[in-house]
Amino acid sequence: MAKKSFFKSYGFIITMLIGIICGCIIGAVSPETGAKLEPLGTIFINLMFCVVVPLVFFSISSAIANANGARRAGKLMGVTVGTFLVTACIAAVFMYIVVLIFPITTKQVVEESVEVAGLGFADMVVNFFTKPDFFELLSRRAILPLIVFAILFGFGVQQSGGKETMTAKILEDVTNCILKTMKIITYYAPIGFLGFFASLVASYGPELIGQYSKTLIIYYVACFVYMFVSFPLYARFGGGKGAGKVMFKHLLRPAAVSFGTCSSVATIPTNMEVAEETGISREVSNVVLPMGATMHMDGSSMSAIVKVLFLFGFFGINAEPTQIIIAIVVAVFSSVAMSGVPGGGGTGELVLCSLFFPDQLAVAFPIALALGNLVDPPATMVNAAGDYVASFIVERFVNGKDWLQKKLNKPAETEA
Repeated sequence: MAKKSFFKSYGFIITMLIGIICGCIIGAVSPETGAKLEPLGTIFINLMFCVVVPLVFFSISSAIANANGARRAGKLMGVTVGTFLVTACIAAVFMYIVVLIFPITTKQVVEESVEVAGLGFADMVVNFFTKPDFFELLSRRAILPLIVFAILFGFGVQQSGGKETMTAKILEDVTNCILKTMKIITYYAPIGFLGFFASLVASYGPELIGQYSKTLIIYYVACFVYMFVSFPLYARFGGGKGAGKVMFKHLLRPAAVSFGTCSSVATIPTNMEVAEETGISREVSNVVLPMGATMHMDGSSMSAIVKVLFLFGFFGINAEPTQIIIAIVVAVFSSVAMSGVPGGGGTGELVLCSLFFPDQLAVAFPIALALGNLVDPPATMVNAAGDYVASFIVERFVNGKDWLQKKLNKPAETEA
């Protein structure tokens, strides 16, 4: 049973990693053969591009159209979302500082550098979030405008009757069908990555392998450092003196479950259990933990920074401060706003690539996608374990800053 569970959690990552390694070996040993395998990777990339655009529209609009309404838009919801945004931003900035200290790419791999058009702020807002023609939305190069339109369409359905409308039911049904289609495509992913990386190493040399390894080591270590540095601070802020010790006493269980299952949703029961043991009210935990499983993604925010900075180095781009700020904003947006959407991780990667590397999507997107899958275990650990820690902060603002002290002193008062 344990073996089955392990393979179910890590089977895709393992097979994908085998495909990447085999492709790198083929490309390094026989560049000519590696170049011939490029179509295998192109097939996978094209299939992903074809499915991700309708997935973005239907999944987002369906989620909004089928919602029960804004019943919990008060103090609890506001503090919860605010906490998620702040911690995701801190995580992104932390990862950027780490990469500044330990650069993940030390040498340009692509010979010709990519020119990133310098747009004014107003033009950037217009081009990022809107398109003048509906048919321009039906492209992987217009993901952000498509997301904006999907949100507006979803609210339009809500105002027309919400999930009781036929449109809402159709949106949900089409979303489920697209997700099944995407699952079928992912079965081909190991072969696709084999062909892609065989061609990539054949073209750019085995140096790419070393850069991937270095990036993974830096990211895995950074995740554990972030947990042991920021989580005690968050707990102390939320629960006061002694909160860090209480938090660490219960943190191992959700951290281990999330790392082992690579699923924030699968960690919800464990998070609920440790939250109750800690003394966090059910009023808070019943909102923060389920929402956190789909919206609170500090690890994903960190990985977004790693991906875009890795690709900056890969394409020989000297990142400007404005681009770094945009990268951090998109990292936070993709981790909080899009992580609750089915396929949100891949969507976030596509948004990053379409913003910074629109003319190199065929190369940039699969690289970012591969990095995203390889860093999934520690990223999920930070995401899910961070949900438990975030509940400390929300509890403070909902039930007062001395909530933990009351819980800790309650047994002694009872005994007296």
